[in-house]
Amino acid sequence: MNSPKKDGGDDVPVKDPVKYGELVILGYNGSLPNGDRGRRKSRFALYRRAKANGVKPSAVHILNTPQDSKAVHSRGQHSISFTLSRNQTVVVEYCHDNNTDMFQIGRSTESPIDFVVTDTSGGGKEGEDPSIAPSTISRFACRIVCERNPPYTARIYAAGFDSSKNIFLGEKATKWKNPDGHMDGLTTNGVLVMHPQGFPEDPKQGLWREISVCGDVYALRETRSGPSRGTLVSCLRFGYHIYISSVSLWGLCFPFIAHKCLSVRHLQAEGESSALRDGSLVDLCGATLLWRTGEGLMRSPTLRHLEALRQELNASRPQCPVGLSTLAFPSLPRSHSLEERQPWVYLACGHVHGRHDWGQRSEREEEPGEGEGSTTRRECPLCRSVGPYVPLWLGCEPAVYVDAGAPTHGFVPCGHVCSERTAKYWAETPLPHGTHAFRPVCPFCSTALSSPGWTRLIFQGPID
Repeated sequence: MNSPKKDGGDDVPVKDPVKYGELVILGYNGSLPNGDRGRRKSRFALYRRAKANGVKPSAVHILNTPQDSKAVHSRGQHSISFTLSRNQTVVVEYCHDNNTDMFQIGRSTESPIDFVVTDTSGGGKEGEDPSIAPSTISRFACRIVCERNPPYTARIYAAGFDSSKNIFLGEKATKWKNPDGHMDGLTTNGVLVMHPQGFPEDPKQGLWREISVCGDVYALRETRSGPSRGTLVSCLRFGYHIYISSVSLWGLCFPFIAHKCLSVRHLQAEGESSALRDGSLVDLCGATLLWRTGEGLMRSPTLRHLEALRQELNASRPQCPVGLSTLAFPSLPRSHSLEERQPWVYLACGHVHGRHDWGQRSEREEEPGEGEGSTTRRECPLCRSVGPYVPLWLGCEPAVYVDAGAPTHGFVPCGHVCSERTAKYWAETPLPHGTHAFRPVCPFCSTALSSPGWTRLIFQGPID
């Protein structure tokens, strides 16, 4: 898998590093279309760094002049700036934290970003309602802070620090002052998180929530980029040294009010927090990421296991019930291109055949909810059911499987094949889409699923 990356000399590969977990982008089925390259890839492993690079809040400056702001930012520390008006800015300074590692995710290819994520293909169709069209991922979308000591808790925060070590929330950004005086805010399109219960043994979908810049958890806004935040669900508080600057001479800041730093406080509803758990989903408004813990990955199937299931299925010699030809799934590395013995399926009934031209209707029409593009409707020669006829593809991304069961079900309408429990879980898991819509998608290609979203595959064994 991925080894710890070098980052300005702070990170060097070490023997048996602690693995916090992995982030997997849904929709790429194991690798990006043009291959994984550098920081742009379909999955990112988070390892304990050789040297901690985490930060934590240390002081708050209330600035009233541009000179004050320059004086604070010139210190070279990480900071979050909240612009309240043209004449007032609140700057929260961050200091080094020896107990945490920080990883940043976003669209930018600048050095502060550890995992470069771009919009996932398989989004909306041309001409569809623009209110549910996919949106652009932020350049510095979010950051994950992992505790370096057991239990290695990973927490997610909206927004990431840029090359100048700053997070800037302008006048028009959604931001506020909490009752205890600390500032917080939301990014333009938001960072949404869903924590399932009982993943992967008995997974149940949780509620989608929005994460703030300071790691608090809120109910969703009315629309994805709405100006008003949702109801507070859970919060994580750090105390600060507070400096109020009202005197500035020759560009120098003279703080004169200070309060001693307070301890960390937690306030949360049961099961609600910014801490990621095995199976958590993170949506960046353009791509959805799956978080798997190191422990969870040890219990999940591997590529070797999926390959063994493929070979076992092929060894059973499934046949086309009409052409009587033997069918075979291609090996996983070649599972993105059609082959002569590729299995095909009638999605309306689940009967698996070889590729043929029988029963094709003269017109090409698209059924509502059957995904992207036109789908040729065919009549199954066994049961006369009429519906889409598509090739079957094995799901090659082990992280999205909830069990190691046999590949018996296919997603509708894309034809990706996986275990029954995996198919049913993802077909019942709506993911954010655009500004205010939700829909279930295939985790292997991000195609929108129809209802019920899956079909049981009916293979015919050899006659001899």
